[in-house]
Amino acid sequence: MSAVTDLHGGPSRFRSATASLRGAQCRPEIELTEIPVPMGPSDAVAFSATVADATAAIGRREPGELATGRFILSYDPSRKNEWGGSFRIVTYVKAQVERDLGHDQLLASVAWSWLLEALDRNGAGYTREGGTASRVLAEGFGQLADTGEDIDVELRASWTPADEDFGKHLEAWADMVCTFGGLPPVTDGVVSLTGR
Repeated sequence: MSAVTDLHGGPSRFRSATASLRGAQCRPEIELTEIPVPMGPSDAVAFSATVADATAAIGRREPGELATGRFILSYDPSRKNEWGGSFRIVTYVKAQVERDLGHDQLLASVAWSWLLEALDRNGAGYTREGGTASRVLAEGFGQLADTGEDIDVELRASWTPADEDFGKHLEAWADMVCTFGGLPPVTDGVVSLTGR
């Protein structure tokens, strides 16, 4: 990830957390961009993510886009009792899935497990995790009847980091976004082949 100019003048603990995020080494298939924080505390940093398919899959709303998401790290010591710490991570990810997978009743719980597995695999300690997973069905009618059926899976999740190595949390989340996009997990010593 390229260096990003510090947009925040918050406390040194928050600046250190932002530096940790900016130093994360994420998979090359994911494009991370620091974005303005949508709403919330002033001491927060946000990233958007896109996993693109080099083959530009035909029929997607955004050609070649496999998954998208947002990652926000907030710092608010006044919420320490509520969060179980001074930092809280809030995330969102969305991906279009194949019809068979989209109709699977277990898809939501599988999506949740992808997050926890990615956090564990990357050594990102967490507590007070929570979230919702949804399957969203879009079907065209009238002039849009020939567009067929689109099924998206969405995961909204938040957790409190158990340590201050925030780069691990961003790396874990980026891995999970790649999983949502249909890319296989990358393990040390195993070379990933591109393609869905």
